[in-house]
Amino acid sequence: MRASRMQAKRLRTVITAGVIAALAIGAGGCADSDRDSGGDEGKAATGGTFIFAGAGDPKNFDPIFNDDGESFRPIRQMYDTLIEHKPGTAELQGGLAESWSNDPTGKIWTFKLRQGVKFHDGSALDATAVCANFDRWYNMKGEAAQSQMIYYADVFGGFAGSPDAVYDNCKPQDANTAVVTMKKYKGAFPGAFALTAFSIASPTALKQYDADKVTQNGDSFAYSAFANEHPTGTGAFTYGGWNKATGEITLNKNPDYWGDKAKVDKMIIKIIKDENTRKQELRAGTVQAIDFPAPADRKALAGEGYKVLDRPAFNILYLGINQKNPKLKDLRVRQAIAYALNRAQLVQTKGPGGATVADEFMPNTVLGYAADVQKYDYNLEKAKQLLSEAGATGLTLNFYYPTEVSRPYMPNPQEIFTVLANDLQAAGIKVNGVPRPWNGGFKDDVQQFGKQDLHILGWTGDYNDPGNFVGTFFGREKVEFGDKGMTEMFDAIGKADATVDMAAKKTAWEQVNRDLATKWLPAVPLWHAPPALVTTKNVQGLVPSPLTNEEFNTVSLTK
Repeated sequence: MRASRMQAKRLRTVITAGVIAALAIGAGGCADSDRDSGGDEGKAATGGTFIFAGAGDPKNFDPIFNDDGESFRPIRQMYDTLIEHKPGTAELQGGLAESWSNDPTGKIWTFKLRQGVKFHDGSALDATAVCANFDRWYNMKGEAAQSQMIYYADVFGGFAGSPDAVYDNCKPQDANTAVVTMKKYKGAFPGAFALTAFSIASPTALKQYDADKVTQNGDSFAYSAFANEHPTGTGAFTYGGWNKATGEITLNKNPDYWGDKAKVDKMIIKIIKDENTRKQELRAGTVQAIDFPAPADRKALAGEGYKVLDRPAFNILYLGINQKNPKLKDLRVRQAIAYALNRAQLVQTKGPGGATVADEFMPNTVLGYAADVQKYDYNLEKAKQLLSEAGATGLTLNFYYPTEVSRPYMPNPQEIFTVLANDLQAAGIKVNGVPRPWNGGFKDDVQQFGKQDLHILGWTGDYNDPGNFVGTFFGREKVEFGDKGMTEMFDAIGKADATVDMAAKKTAWEQVNRDLATKWLPAVPLWHAPPALVTTKNVQGLVPSPLTNEEFNTVSLTK
């Protein structure tokens, strides 16, 4: 047991070490869940309705079928994970599991569950319920359903019958102890147990509302009554409905919540897709908080007395390159694209304050960051030369970008696209811009059907491990990049992720990052950007998260 506890402690330390100091900048004093962050503007009060302006529609409310922040925002309020993050940091702490440990191999994980926790439907959280969730994910049937489980495929490798599957089984040791066994060690754990996608849902409700039913009709996916109408978790808020006519998702205080109960009676996520309209509604007082303000608005809003809450940058924006296009299979063409982009100017003109040019696909606070990777400084002549050598002059590319959304790493997709497209056209590449709505359009076109030649997309880290960045993007064949022939890349990432010794793991990931820049280049890293939240004066207790995974049970409104 001592060896197991020591190993568990070591693995937990690896996930959090180095990132806590970096990510707690501006947030370290916000870690207490009951912190009153508003100074002396007024006396904090309970009750009332907190209205948050969301930047886009959620896809649905079943955690396992989602991978974007706008869907996770309401999901996170209604569900809990076995392990969670201490507010304001990336430090792990107990969630539905009071404690956890692993054996020396890192393959067997034991979770001691909180007692007396109930799902919103009144059924009990116990080890059997936890295992039912793990088994549901692993045994998911149907290509349509499996295709929507992005996080599961990235973390667990595959489903039942797949030789790449990481999960083996989950067994209740007793009512309050669940033991999860993996087929192999993976560096994602224990951090991945905190992923919102792996929130624990009520098995009773999953069965009652046919949760596994996902159907595909052309480019569209349809989800179950559970996902759309009856999401059932253990979280601080319960589902109160989604009025699509008004764009309002209502969440009600869960009076039986096992943790710190919500201070407001109700929360509304009001979906406002236009950034300027969100700002106007904040000023009008019809919403109390907005996300992803335009870079130029931060200073103005702060000067007007609004609270601007910065999150440390723990993200990446990249230009994806789809090698399904034969011309883009040539490394020289991909390098030409990288040289053609004036990323320093992009950061200066369109980036939020504090944004920096990215040379790798993860922040420098993550294990395995290599300071000596090849850098692609702006060089228009070099870009033209490489295109000529590759026989790719006069190249025409379809460049997809999202509309009706702002992301933490991408505050204004249209403007970012315009700058990048102009750079590419200056190098002699003709660009056809293809704007598509975020859900039900862009993400499916890019990640499910691979219609694009180029696209902009990004990622906010879920936990401090290189596999969560590099492994998520490039650890397996993906339609997004059309990189099915890059088996050397997949193998190298898999070996780095499976390395238990920390010194060797660091070395392996550093080499992966070097090779990504010189040998593979499936995409071009663009920037790391610190996203912000803005609230009215009367909002207290909102703790900004470097992972953008804020929970709103801490929020109160002053009188």
